[in-house]
Amino acid sequence: MFKVKTPTKNSKYWVPIEDFKTALHWSLRYPLWIAELSIEPDTSQAIRYDKDKVQTSGGYDSTMETAIRRDELRRKAELLEGTVKKVAPDIYKYLLLGVTQGRTVYQLIDEGMPCSKDYFIERRQQYYYEISKKI
Repeated sequence: MFKVKTPTKNSKYWVPIEDFKTALHWSLRYPLWIAELSIEPDTSQAIRYDKDKVQTSGGYDSTMETAIRRDELRRKAELLEGTVKKVAPDIYKYLLLGVTQGRTVYQLIDEGMPCSKDYFIERRQQYYYEISKKI
């Protein structure tokens, strides 16, 4: 597991450690959401419409369940991506890798991240602050 420096109590991005850990682990699930979205079939076209009524099988509807799951995953991914874009549009790609894959600031600098270590760390702390208020 990687280490992420938690904001101190006097930081403007401080959140209780429990909320910080929740945001951290929630964000690390992003690659799983994207993978599931890529393999889960899009069922939005699977419902047939007749002239007067919608055709369903009654009882358990796996198509509906799949559609609901896809929507839930899509909403989570959009919430995370939107928060990263809001916090750091200039380093979006790098911050996204940092918060969803646990890449360290040094790995990201080696990959060409165009900002300082301190700037990245502050944006990452701001991200965790913002997302902890939304999830």
